Amino acid sequence: MKKILGYLLTPIYYLCFGLLLVIFHPIQWVSLKLGGYNAHKKSVDILNFFVTYILFILGTKISFRNNYKLPNDAPLIVVSNHQSVNDIPGVIWFLRNHHPKFVAKKELGKGIPSISFNLNHGGSVLIDRKDAKQAISEVMKLGEYIEKYNRTAVIFPEGTRSRTGKPKRFSTNGLKMLVRKAPSAYVVPIAINNSWKFLKNGNFPLEVGVHLTFDVLEPIKVDSMNFDELFEKVETQIKSKVE
Repeated sequence: MKKILGYLLTPIYYLCFGLLLVIFHPIQWVSLKLGGYNAHKKSVDILNFFVTYILFILGTKISFRNNYKLPNDAPLIVVSNHQSVNDIPGVIWFLRNHHPKFVAKKELGKGIPSISFNLNHGGSVLIDRKDAKQAISEVMKLGEYIEKYNRTAVIFPEGTRSRTGKPKRFSTNGLKMLVRKAPSAYVVPIAINNSWKFLKNGNFPLEVGVHLTFDVLEPIKVDSMNFDELFEKVETQIKSKVE
């Protein structure tokens, strides 16, 4: 029965998703040109509200659980496991007051309405995964940016998404560069569960009735311990919460 519903509801979901990207692309452009950063960010927030909640078409339940007061007067480095593209709109929407910016692969920087525009103009960085020097340079720029403006960098240390939900090995490189360039930051681990299930049948049909969860774990002040201890604690926290 769930798979039949998936066949019926997936086309509706994809249609709404595509329309949102097309509609908000010129909205972002106008917002940036006329209102600068703040207006553009507002348009991105609204887009990601809709992109997050159109998952309800698929009977999705969404839970964002945060028992911690995240500081607004310090940069944040969000570290999360990565299961599907549906991780990203939720992080943007639920952490919108902290101005999240992403480390994204350069391929996403062109050809995708709304998404490419935001990555190029919203403060995120695009890296070439085949060019280590370029990637490190861009991540360091992001660290300097969040340190200067008290904003948030989001990094997925697995590098690519897990298609089974089981976390892959975490890489230290990106986080190490961000920590070095944003010494006043707090690292905020987030464990994401069940996002991979949307694609358990491939891109069609999408799974219905998924309970997508985001769990914010204990923030850690960057300068409260050495990097190796910090990295181990973050990885352990996240993986212990991924079902």
